Order: sequence, then C-alpha cells, then structure tokens
Amino acid sequence: MRRRTLWLSLPLCLSASLLPACGGKSAPPDPAPDARPIEAMDTLRAPEPVVITRVDTVRVTDPALEARAARLELDLAEREAELEEMESRLAETRLEVVRTMAKLQTVATRAEAASAMAEAEIAVSGLKAVGGTELRGAVAESQQMLAQSSQEFSRQNHGGALYLATQAKNVATAGRARLAGVERAGRRQGEVLFAAPVRLEVTSRANLRDAPSTGARVVATLEKGAPLTATSHVGDWLRVSDGSGREGWIFQELVSRSGR
Repeated sequence: MRRRTLWLSLPLCLSASLLPACGGKSAPPDPAPDARPIEAMDTLRAPEPVVITRVDTVRVTDPALEARAARLELDLAEREAELEEMESRLAETRLEVVRTMAKLQTVATRAEAASAMAEAEIAVSGLKAVGGTELRGAVAESQQMLAQSSQEFSRQNHGGALYLATQAKNVATAGRARLAGVERAGRRQGEVLFAAPVRLEVTSRANLRDAPSTGARVVATLEKGAPLTATSHVGDWLRVSDGSGREGWIFQELVSRSGR
C-alpha cells in the first residue's frame, strides 16, 4: 500500500518541479509589459526639432569705392548749387537789362519787337516738337523768356521785349543745333543728350574713338588738359568734340569738369 502511494505522488512532484523547491508556493507571475525595468524597455526617441538658422547677408564693402562714391555725391551737390546760382544771376542780369532798356526808351520799334517775338515763338515751338524730354531745360528756359518778352511788350518796353525775344530764339536755336548734330553724326542706341553742353578737360593722355567702345577705331590721341565739349552720353561714354572740330567718344573717367 505504501508503494502505490509513492507512485501516485511522483507525478505531482514532477509537475511541481517547475515550482521553486516543490514547496507548494506558486511561481511569481511574469511582470506586465509596462512594469519591465527601464533598461529593458526600447528607447523611444522624439523627432529632432527642425532648426531654421537665419544667416544675415554680410555686405562686403570696398572703402576706396565708398569714398569715391561719397566724393562724387559731394561734387554733384556742389555743381548743382553752382548751376542754381549761375541761373539766378543770369536771370537777374536779364531783368536788369530789361529795366535799363525801359528807362532809356531805346529806339526799338513796336514792329521790330513784334517780329522778334514771332520768330522766337516759331523757334521755341520747333524745339519743343523735336526735343522731347532731353531738351526740356532749354524748352523751359526759352518759353520763360518768351513769356517775359510778351509782358514787356504789353508795358510798351519794346527794347526789352526785343532783347528777351532774341534770347529765347537763341536758346531754342542752340538746342535744335545740338540735336541736329547728334542725328547727323549717327545717334547711338541709348544715347541721351545733356540738357546743355558740358565743358570738360582731359585728365590724362587718352584716345578719342569713333564709337562708345574700347574696341572702336581711334580718331585721335588727346593730351592731358585738352579742352572738350560733351553733348551726350551712352552709359559711361561721352560724345565730345575738341577745339579743332574733331568729334568722337571718350570714357568718362578720363575727363573732368573744366577748371577743377
């Protein structure tokens, strides 16, 4: 009877061998997934933030170039001031001449003054028709003098009216002549006329060319100090003429204003 009990208890011990020491204590349950040690868990990486870096544009300046630009701005301001002063003095001189003529009662007749005013009006109208925006300074000046001539005529100052009408006609005629000279020489694409002829002088030995290009044919070689008159420009090239009547193109860095 004892032997049979032993055989019956053997399967129980074998099944209990999975338990610690077969002592009847139950094995601890497997830990829940979220209860695993931290080092055993998969590392969860958050997406790296996108960093936008703003790179400021670094402006590399050339001190020599900035100094030259500042000098050119000062020169331009100075020349504009000189021009305004000259125009003011010229206008005052004209008015003084007109006043003097009114006092002296010059021998100019009403018919002479009227004829001069009519000729001036034709010249001014012709300049306005062909000058466009390029000769607007000459157009404005001649129109102003023509209006002043008409005022003096109405005041019976025939000498003053004649003088102003002649001045208006001369300005308009000179503008037409400059424009005709450019057209006759063959106007270049992009060529712009100056409002008035510009007096220049050569700053160093330079070539006068037949076109606004360094590859154009050399018309003449100009010495330092040679006087020139510029009438128009294409970019940095100036259309000029010298005292002997030669015409051509010269780069602007090779010349400067006369007397400077």
